[in-house]
Amino acid sequence: MIDFEIPEETRLLIDTVRKFVEAEVQPLEDEVEALGHIPPDKLADVKGKAQALGLYAMNMPADVGGGGLSAIDTCFAEEQLGTTSDALIRRVFGQVYDMLLACEGQQREDYLLPTVRGDKICAMAITEPGAGSDAANISTTADRDGDTFVINGRKHFISDGDIADYAIVMTLTDREKRARGGITLFLVDRDTPGFSVGRVQAMMGHRGYGHAELVFEDCRVSADKILGQLGEGFRLIMSTISRVRLAHIGARSVGMAGRVLELARTYANERQHFGQPIGQFQMVQQMLADMATDIFATRSMVLNTAWEIDQGNDPRRKLSMVKLFASEMMGRVADCGLQIFGGMGFSKEMPLERIYRDCRVLRIYDGTSEIHRMLIARQVLKNGLTL
Repeated sequence: MIDFEIPEETRLLIDTVRKFVEAEVQPLEDEVEALGHIPPDKLADVKGKAQALGLYAMNMPADVGGGGLSAIDTCFAEEQLGTTSDALIRRVFGQVYDMLLACEGQQREDYLLPTVRGDKICAMAITEPGAGSDAANISTTADRDGDTFVINGRKHFISDGDIADYAIVMTLTDREKRARGGITLFLVDRDTPGFSVGRVQAMMGHRGYGHAELVFEDCRVSADKILGQLGEGFRLIMSTISRVRLAHIGARSVGMAGRVLELARTYANERQHFGQPIGQFQMVQQMLADMATDIFATRSMVLNTAWEIDQGNDPRRKLSMVKLFASEMMGRVADCGLQIFGGMGFSKEMPLERIYRDCRVLRIYDGTSEIHRMLIARQVLKNGLTL
């Protein structure tokens, strides 16, 4: 028997996050979009309220101060977070990367625990001008020099790179092995000599937080700054990206698309054309039907994959399908929603214009749609469709 019933405690979580986002977070969206940042006083207020409710760092285990949610509950919560902007999600609810759980000893006190508390901001420094979807092709190196490592290279498009207290930096420590034991992660503090922030790169969407170049010029760090083990960085990165693809792209896309559908549904019932609501026209009905079906299909994929994680199974065969389908679905839903609104959807008076710009990058980061189609096809050719 397969039980699809949502437990009462999970329903309470969903309702709590939904109400908080609607009442406290969404009202800040227009101001953040206009200013390009979140006013510090307002951020302190809403972040404090989120922390008081236990809504900060929900993805992290309870024993380090996080929410201790299962994969399924994390996805339900992330779906509600997806109904607001990425900048506000980051600042209000915390962008705490799972790989920080690899911190050991003093690293836990210096990096893991302060980040979970919201006292420090972490940036994930992977992407380079010559290494995007092909993360193993990085050129940033960390050469051993006695008990230290000397980092040289450049990262770009690094979210929060301009304000982060420290960065998790993906480096090449063995040019021969590369992804097979030659990539290592380092925890690099912002004030480390040789580490500097280059230009903050303007983006089409995702206003409210920076995307920066990070420059490493003979940046010397001690061996105790290695996150995890020497040469295990690629494995650690891939394990974290897997959760990002599921929760941050899959679940949040469901939430964002659901908000678009609700806006379109309300407008289709109210907007009059030729003496009747536009929702009575078959072409509008077709778009609404396709949007609803897309959202339902994506939510089912996300929850099924989250269930696999909670059962202790390896979900990698499904994660690429979730990332591909969710990001493509979000593009389709945003486009239909804007089309239903017509000229109003294209104006900045409605959140659709922002959502339309924000969601476009989903098909690019954490592996382009083309990369994931290739990965899926390889699995199909090798094993067929396995459930």
